[in-house]
Amino acid sequence: MFKIWTASNKQLWKGRVDQDSSSLRYHQVVQCVDIDALNNHEGTQAFSFIGFASDEGVRRNKGRVGAREAPDAIRQRLATLPYHHSACPMIDVGNITCTDQKLEQAQKALGKGVHQLLSKNYIPIIVGGGHETLYGHYLGVREYIGDERSLGIINIDAHFDLRDDETPSSGTMFHQIMHHDDNVGYLCLGIQELGNTKALFDEAEKVGCTYMYAEDVLKDEKTYEVIDTFASNHDVLLLTLCSDAISSSVAPGVSAASPYGLSAPDVRTLIQYIISKEQTISFDLSEVNPLIDEQNKTVQLAALLLADGIGSFARKSDLP
Repeated sequence: MFKIWTASNKQLWKGRVDQDSSSLRYHQVVQCVDIDALNNHEGTQAFSFIGFASDEGVRRNKGRVGAREAPDAIRQRLATLPYHHSACPMIDVGNITCTDQKLEQAQKALGKGVHQLLSKNYIPIIVGGGHETLYGHYLGVREYIGDERSLGIINIDAHFDLRDDETPSSGTMFHQIMHHDDNVGYLCLGIQELGNTKALFDEAEKVGCTYMYAEDVLKDEKTYEVIDTFASNHDVLLLTLCSDAISSSVAPGVSAASPYGLSAPDVRTLIQYIISKEQTISFDLSEVNPLIDEQNKTVQLAALLLADGIGSFARKSDLP
């Protein structure tokens, strides 16, 4: 399908097998599939992993490279976790790999892959890569829903990523989106004052970004009210998590680590609440950097958060 597409690696999905046949783990459930061979899925919800092996955007943004290694590292950790949603099939269609610094080409390829999965009735679980992953994610969702439906993007992040740079990077995605799509809204949860310049706060106001500071998130019911109001104004939601939003005490392996970040339980709560919304159709997790991780802390946390997100999607299918 794409010259920069890498097939899923079955060797990543290995782990313990319990004697009780009802005790399944991810490696026993995930099927590695050629995306071009996918048929329409009918019936219960189904999920698909799609990796974005890129840190070109981070390099351009002068961050610490290494996030391109995350999709496979996270798969290996996720493989060992229990899988509680046996009625919901799970596939892995492999990675988009950014080569020769051709980020824009890779993002377009990711968009086509996300669109193809949604069109075949699979919920995309997108594993970055740098946060430039989000732009490809957005392209696929927008193509799938069309121009007429309102799209709300919820970003759990310490940074706005609204830089107005000539060359796209991991810091420009929302500027690219907000200045070219008149039917999109932006909610950012976890903003840090010392992680963004005054110009970025001014740009956030200019484009109508709703945001909450990290120190205010989940301190009272206001966070849920903000999310509810934002969701009510959009036909479709996508969720993106930049792992540098999380405290460096539990997520040290990221491009821009921060001791002031959100707690892991709070991020888990946000993921579960946002995905529970009827309009939420996809989820990406980005900015894990295995090369600078400490004892795989960040990789392990990423796997757990992805599993929580998948569980939240699966529970929606149980609702009347």
